[in-house]
Amino acid sequence: MSRDLVDDTAADAALGFARPVEPGSDPGPAHRVDVRRILRFLVRRPGLLLSVLLVVLVVLASFWPGLFTSRDPLTGVPSQNFRGPSGAHWFGTDELGRDVFSRVVHGAQLSLKATLIAVAVAFVVGSLIGLVAGFVGRWVDDVLMRFVDVLLSIPALFLSLALVTALGYGTVKVAVAVGIASVASFARVTRAEVLRVRQAVFVEASRACGTRWYAVLGRHVLPNAAGPVIVLATLDFGSAILAVSALSFLGYGAPPPAPEWGTLISDGRNYLANAWWLTALPGLAIAATVLATNRIARALDGEWSRQR
Repeated sequence: MSRDLVDDTAADAALGFARPVEPGSDPGPAHRVDVRRILRFLVRRPGLLLSVLLVVLVVLASFWPGLFTSRDPLTGVPSQNFRGPSGAHWFGTDELGRDVFSRVVHGAQLSLKATLIAVAVAFVVGSLIGLVAGFVGRWVDDVLMRFVDVLLSIPALFLSLALVTALGYGTVKVAVAVGIASVASFARVTRAEVLRVRQAVFVEASRACGTRWYAVLGRHVLPNAAGPVIVLATLDFGSAILAVSALSFLGYGAPPPAPEWGTLISDGRNYLANAWWLTALPGLAIAATVLATNRIARALDGEWSRQR
């Protein structure tokens, strides 16, 4: 059995997606998913199972909002304005008689879209910077890490505000601004993992055998350094939701009447005295989603640390 296959399968096992490989055993198909092990892992942790179900519901609502509500989020009945939560309107109605639950469900599409773009930008750009800095080293490492230090010296929210002011308003531009503000964290974590793996014995042995640098990078460095970066991406998902919602709350997101989560809270703050549900229930949806993603990230981090 080749060393490359053992390394790749062990990296998957550390993330909980494949069975660990014992020396001298047959690993079977590469990257095999052990569904029963994942299910047992979730059943033993009710809080984690609830978090996964909640994230799945948010994802379904963002792609197929019709599964949860048939109401139009932009059309209301003025005679039914400011109705409290009830069986007819689970989250009540707003000042124009629009169903708040339908607006939260349809708002998940805009908020999750911006969050995915933000995490993707931070993951790709930050991982690329950290990978190049850690693998190449020397003066390239010094230059890239000084750039990362400059980004870290600026608070993420202030940097996002500055970038979105320069880029302009809109959901995609807010997402790009939030993603760039998170690049530094991904770069530092990726660099640290690449440096750790680059000094491993099997990497040195592969180089001594004359393996090309790109083969070493693809077969050894990337699979063994990916775990903590994936955990960070999961954790950053919750932070990105908060950042995107904060910028939308300040008016930088999609223009009204788009039902973005941050915009819903901003619109409802003028009616706190007589319609608390306009801000409390969308805020609860944001908080629950962020807490669920953080719980999943902690579980992945714990599993990764245990397997290392």
